Amino acid sequence: MQRLSTRDESSLCGDPFHARSATRAALAGVIFLLLPAVAAAHAVSVDDGVAWHWHWSWEPWVVACLAISAVLYAIGVGRLWAHAGTGRGVSAQQVGNFVLGWLILVLALLSPPDSLGDKLFSAHMIQHELLMIAAAPLLVLGRPLAVWVWALPYSWRRSVGAFFHASGWRIPWLFITGPVVAWVFHALALWLWHIPALFEAALRNEGVHTLQHISFLGTALIFWWSVLGTPSRSASALALLSIFTTMVHTGALGAILTLSRTPWYPSYADTTFQFGVTPLQDQQIGGLVMWVPAGFVYIACGLAVAIRLFNRSAPRPRKSTTEAYPS
Repeated sequence: MQRLSTRDESSLCGDPFHARSATRAALAGVIFLLLPAVAAAHAVSVDDGVAWHWHWSWEPWVVACLAISAVLYAIGVGRLWAHAGTGRGVSAQQVGNFVLGWLILVLALLSPPDSLGDKLFSAHMIQHELLMIAAAPLLVLGRPLAVWVWALPYSWRRSVGAFFHASGWRIPWLFITGPVVAWVFHALALWLWHIPALFEAALRNEGVHTLQHISFLGTALIFWWSVLGTPSRSASALALLSIFTTMVHTGALGAILTLSRTPWYPSYADTTFQFGVTPLQDQQIGGLVMWVPAGFVYIACGLAVAIRLFNRSAPRPRKSTTEAYPS
C-alpha cells in the first residue's frame, strides 16, 4: 500500500483543531454544496389535510445535494484511507462528525419540521436550531472538503488545493471567519430575521425564505469555524468568550419570545389551532426551544473549548533526572 509523504501526512492528519487549512476548505465546501439544498428546502407544495401534518418532503434539489455530498465523502474517505492508511488524513471521529451532521441536515430539511414550519412557529424554530447548533458544528469538525477533494482526479486536487491556499482566498476568508466578525454576522442574522416584518416577509415570499435559511446556515458555519477551528491559546480564549456571549444573546431572544404576552407573527394566527395550541402558546414553545435546549449545546461546547484551553495552558510534567538518565 502506498503511503503519504511526511509532508502530506502532517498537512492532513492530526487534531481537527490544528488543521486550519483543511478545516477552512471543509467549511467552504459545506457552504458551497449544501446551501443550494437549503435554498430548495421550501419549494414543496402539499395539501392542508391531516396527512400533511407529518409529511416528509422530497424536493429533488435537496435530495440531490445531500446525496452528492454523502457519495463524494464516502469516495474520498475510501481513497484517502486506501492511500494513507485507515484513520490517517481524516480520523474515524471526524468521519462520524460528518455522518451525524449530515443525518441532522436530512432531519432538518426533509422531515416534518420543514413541512410544518409554515403552520407552526415552534416547528420552524426546531428546524432552525437543528441547522445552526447541531448540523453546523458537526459539519465543521467533519472536514468534508478535505475529503471531497480526494474524490476528484489527481490533477483537480492540486488545482483545488492551490486555490484554497492562494492569498486572494485566504485574506478575505480570515477576515470573515475572525472571531469578532463571525460573531457579529451570526448575531445579526438571528436578531434581524426574527423581527416580525422580516420573518413575515420570509413566510410570504419563497425567495426571502430562501435568503433567511441561507443566512442562518451560512453564518452558523462561519461562527462555528471561528469557535472550533482556532488552535492557539489566545484564539481559544476568544472562542470561549464568543460561545458564552452567543448563548446569552440567543437565550435573551428566546426568553423574549417565551415571555411575550402577544404573538409576534400574524401568519400563524389561524394555523396553530389545527394542532390544539394558540398562536401565543406556539410562540412560547418556539422561544423555549431557542432558550433552553440551545443553551445546553452552547454550554457543552463551551466546556469542550475550556478543557482545550486548560490543556494547552497546563505545564507539561518534566521527567526526573533518574527517568531521563537511567542508571
